[in-house]
Amino acid sequence: MTRDLVKTIKRAMSAGALALASTAAMADAETTIFMAGDSTMSIKEIKDYPETGWGVPFAVFFEDGIQVENRAMNGRSTRTFIEEGRWKGIMDELKKDDYVIIQFGHNDESESKKDRYTTPEQYKANLSRFINDVRGAGAEPILMSPITRRYFDGDNTIKHTHPYAPLVREVAGSEKVEFIDMEVVTREYFQAMGDRDSALRFMHIAPGVHPNYPVGVRDDTHLNQLGAREVAQLVLAELRKRKHPLAERLRTPDPKHLALKY
Repeated sequence: MTRDLVKTIKRAMSAGALALASTAAMADAETTIFMAGDSTMSIKEIKDYPETGWGVPFAVFFEDGIQVENRAMNGRSTRTFIEEGRWKGIMDELKKDDYVIIQFGHNDESESKKDRYTTPEQYKANLSRFINDVRGAGAEPILMSPITRRYFDGDNTIKHTHPYAPLVREVAGSEKVEFIDMEVVTREYFQAMGDRDSALRFMHIAPGVHPNYPVGVRDDTHLNQLGAREVAQLVLAELRKRKHPLAERLRTPDPKHLALKY
C-alpha cells in the first residue's frame, strides 16, 4: 500500500469520525442553532485564513445544552443554497424548539454572477420559504440582513452597498419574524471606527506578510478573526437587547475570569 493511499484512508476515517461526533453531539444537545448563509458567516478552509465568518466565534458563546451547526457556505445565495440541497439538509435535521439563523444577500444581489444571482422577487420568496419551513417544523427562524461592506466615501461614511437589504426588511415585516438588521448594526459600528481602524477588522494584508496571501489582499467584504469576533458579539448584543431566550443560555464563565478588570 502506497504512502499516499494510507494518507487518503486516514483522512477519510478522520472525516467520518468527525461527522459521527457532530451527529452524536446534536443528538445529545437540547437545542440546535442552525446557521444558513454565505461566506461572511461560514467556516473557512485553512488555506483561506485569516478570513473568518462571524458564525465561527458565535458558536462558542453557548452552554453545553446548545449545539451550533454552521451550514453557511462561501458564494451561496438563497437560490443556490436550495438548489444544492443545503436547505433540505437543515430541514431534515431540524427539530422542535431549535433555531435557524438566516442571513443572505451578498451573492443574491450579484447580478453580474449568473451562477448565484437571484432576482429580487425570488430572493424575497426564498426568505419567506425559509421562515415558513422553520416554523412548520416547530422551530424559530431568526432573520438577518447581510453585514455591511466596508466602502467609505469622501465624508467618512460607509456607502450603502446592499440593494437587497430593504427587501429583507420587507420580508421581516410581512412575516413578523425575529429580525436583526445587521446591515445597519455593522455599518454604524465600523463607521464609528473610521477608515483606518475598521480596516483592521477586514481582510487587509500587505504583500509578503501571510503565507496564504503572498501578494497581499485588500478585501472590504470579508472579515478576519478580529472582525468576525466583534460581529458575533454585536449579534449577541442584539439578542440581549431583545431579551431573546438564547441570550439566557450562554456558557458559564471561568470563575478566575470574574476577577479580571477592563
